[in-house]
Parts: sequence; structure tokens; C-alpha cells
Amino acid sequence: MSDEILFDLKNLAKRFVKGKESISIFEYLSMTLKKGDFVAIMGPSGSGKTTLLNMLGGVDQPTGGEIWFDGSRIDNLREGALAQWRANNIGFIFQFYNLMPMLNAHRNVELPLLLTNLSRKQRDQQVQTALKLVGLEDRAKHMPSEMSGGQQQRVAIARAMVSDPKLLLCDEPTGDLDRQTADEILEMLQLLNRDFGKTIMMVTHDPAAAKYATRTLHLDKGQFAEKELAA
Repeated sequence: MSDEILFDLKNLAKRFVKGKESISIFEYLSMTLKKGDFVAIMGPSGSGKTTLLNMLGGVDQPTGGEIWFDGSRIDNLREGALAQWRANNIGFIFQFYNLMPMLNAHRNVELPLLLTNLSRKQRDQQVQTALKLVGLEDRAKHMPSEMSGGQQQRVAIARAMVSDPKLLLCDEPTGDLDRQTADEILEMLQLLNRDFGKTIMMVTHDPAAAKYATRTLHLDKGQFAEKELAA
């Protein structure tokens, strides 16, 4: 595998059993994701976009095929090893932020670091750096209910970045935001990709959001069609 390739999906299959019926989401799906890519995934509802994202993040398992990450196969890892791989390599950003309402911004961002061996002082330093990166260092003690939707999503981005992951997986990250705030969040993702070299895969229904990516993959009827976009 080339050193430039971060993800390599080989003949991926995903099927669900509903009663006596077997429902195929996709069969023989293949793609590569290069280091430093910013890819938007688009397609109709039910085409498997979120399912694909969950498999890339080790949250869901394929029913066939292989998933390779940075030269190592991950779809056959045991649960404990997969959880450790996920903690070391993946940052998640969701549509509805998924912040813990009883924790302030600092503590929300710190959550992924609780799975590491870092000291409290080291965790605090990394959290402060992440919050500064998204422009919210002065909101560290604020609760989610005291912040706007855009600010909450910035906290979610800081949480995704705090462990310095190799890949950011974004599931409709601007779907709950107004246009101006959405553009601010997308500009931040673009900056993380361009200036910090973060590889990003983003599921979106919004063509305006997809334009921030460097390429777009359309998932429909179990296969990809690719359209290059100007950055």
C-alpha cells in the first residue's frame, strides 16, 4: 500500500437482516482515501453514507470485504483493540454536537483524553490548546446550554481534535446550523485540512457544504461516483 493512502476499502459489503429479509446497503464497494484529503460524501437518504462513516470509524463492522488503515487491516480487530485504535486515530464530529450537558466546555473536550495515560496537567494543556484552536479559550467554563449552536459545534471540533487524530469523520456537521454559522464551521474544517494536514471525510446533503471539500464522492445504489470540486 502506498504511504500516501490512509484508508483503503476493498470490496466492502454491508447487509442487514430484517425478519426473513436480507437488505443489502452496498456490495463490492471500493475506494481509497489519501492522507490530507478532504472528501465530501453525498447521496440520497438510505444510500448508506452514515453506515459507511461508522465502519470507517470502527463503530460498525462490514459483512464482507476488507478495511485497511495506514497499512494495517482493522475490520478483523477484536473489540478492545478496535476501541484503542479508534481512540488513537479517529475524531468524530456530529450534527447535534453530542456534548454532555452536565459538563462545561473544558470537560467535554477532555473526554477522549480520559482513555489515555496522560496526567491531569497534560490533559488540561491539550484541552486549552484545542479550545484556543477553535477560538473558545474564554468559554472553557461555560456549559453547553450557555453557548450558541455554532459555539457548541466548535467545542465538538475541539473535542475531536484534542487527541490529534489522523482522521476526522464528520456526519452532517452543519445540518443544524444557519448558513452563516455553517460557513464558519466549514471554513474551520477547511483550515484544519489545509494548515494542519488533517484528513477529513464529511457526510452532507448540502451542496454548498460539499464545495469546501477538495473532492466529492456520490454514493448511490451501493457504488461511488466521483466529482472533483474546486477548493
